[in-house]
Amino acid sequence: MKKKIILDYLLLFILGILSSLSLPPYNFFLINFFTFSIFFIFLFKKLFFQNSKKVFFLYGWLFGFGYFLTNIYWITISLSFDQNFNFLIPIAIIVIPAFLGLFYGIVTFFFYVFNFRDVTSSFFLYSLLFGLTEYIRGSILTGFPWNLIIYSFSENLKFISFLSVIGTYSLNLIVISFFTVPAVYILRKSKKEILIFILLLLFPLILLTYSNFYKNSFLTKELKQNPYTIRVISSNISLDRFYDNIDTKNVIDELINLSLPNPEKKTFFLWPEGIIPDTFQDQMILYKDLFKDNFNKNHLIGLGITSRLSNDDQYKYYNSFSVFDSNLNLVKNYNKVNLVPFGEFLPFENFLNKIGLKTITNNFGSFTNGKERKIIKLENNFQKLSFLPLICYEIIYSGKLTNNFNFDYIFNISEDGWFGRSVGPQQHLVHSIFRAIENGKYVLRSANNGIAVIINPLGEIEKKIDYGKDGYIDFTSRRDLEATIFSIYGNKIFFILILLYIFLIFSFNRIKND
Repeated sequence: MKKKIILDYLLLFILGILSSLSLPPYNFFLINFFTFSIFFIFLFKKLFFQNSKKVFFLYGWLFGFGYFLTNIYWITISLSFDQNFNFLIPIAIIVIPAFLGLFYGIVTFFFYVFNFRDVTSSFFLYSLLFGLTEYIRGSILTGFPWNLIIYSFSENLKFISFLSVIGTYSLNLIVISFFTVPAVYILRKSKKEILIFILLLLFPLILLTYSNFYKNSFLTKELKQNPYTIRVISSNISLDRFYDNIDTKNVIDELINLSLPNPEKKTFFLWPEGIIPDTFQDQMILYKDLFKDNFNKNHLIGLGITSRLSNDDQYKYYNSFSVFDSNLNLVKNYNKVNLVPFGEFLPFENFLNKIGLKTITNNFGSFTNGKERKIIKLENNFQKLSFLPLICYEIIYSGKLTNNFNFDYIFNISEDGWFGRSVGPQQHLVHSIFRAIENGKYVLRSANNGIAVIINPLGEIEKKIDYGKDGYIDFTSRRDLEATIFSIYGNKIFFILILLYIFLIFSFNRIKND
């Protein structure tokens, strides 16, 4: 009996590991048909002779622990750049996936609590609990929506065009059902299970039909030439600039050389996040002559930089997206709203500082978060340019970007060097693809030590600079889409889908009882 229990636990742990291979950059999504179906069959069978809530919770936790252990290990790479954090690396490798596994433990706990013995009701409950828990994971404690199951389809744009209608969390819920439906056929006891199986097999046809319609609609739009060029910069400037005395002027020279400004060409230069070392926003004026020698009135530069605000002889620091003109006058500014825990702010800072912990990305303490996400609209020479600035991982939040969609583009700037040479930069890029489709907007992404791209509203990467390379890509023309359904209604659609699943659960359960 003890050996059987150990084998059960090992099976669940391995199923979680295998499911992680469906995520970028591997995208072996077919694996999920086996892992999610086997997991469901395992849980459903256990309902009939396992009577412990704690054991059922452990089932989900083991699956989740295996899943997250193998797909978010790259987070701990950020701890390797400061030797003061090295002792945390083995702890974080275990603690983070162990914590995230709790969410999947909640799934199996409530699967046992409701205890539906009908295959169809249990199937919809299983999908509902997974989908709802994924939403909760992406929302509480600042949210951690990395590696939802739907991201296994990130290379299959024809399957995810429907994001423009229902969004990531809704499609994630349906996809979990899709991956689990083979189990319904295997466990079938009546014709209704076969009907569910057939209907969900038709699901890809619906997505493909919509995708073709949506793409054709986009391609019939007029291709407009912009009255300006947006030049997206990709750089590979070492993270050592945060820890060593690297000459700021040399970094700026490198960025200018990558930018290749043309004095006759109206250009907005998009530089990465936090790219200039040892310089606050108000200190950029020190390099005025350097910028005047290379830029003119036809140029604007947008970049990530730390800004500070004096308050009662103390500074508040912000991770900012700032737009400067050629004279280094500050034209527009946005302060990052969603900060990275432990990276940009330290929870329980007063206590943790006493035991030697601090934020990873700076030496002055926690950033202060901005109060609202602003649309930046430029005037004068660039009066037709408007965009939503998103700094680094602000791009990962579905349905929470803004309530104002009166803008042209999404600009995302990032420093992906914290992820090292791991799967992290590829996973980060995928979120940009999903946001482009959901919002029907072009996403222009500038990254240091990462991947720079121009993504159209279909999620297609029109131009790209791969990881490890530097240079620039130009955005000169666009097609405009009307506001997507999801951009108007957001995650309200997800809650309507939740109600539909609840209705199906109890309807099929009543049919069984009758």
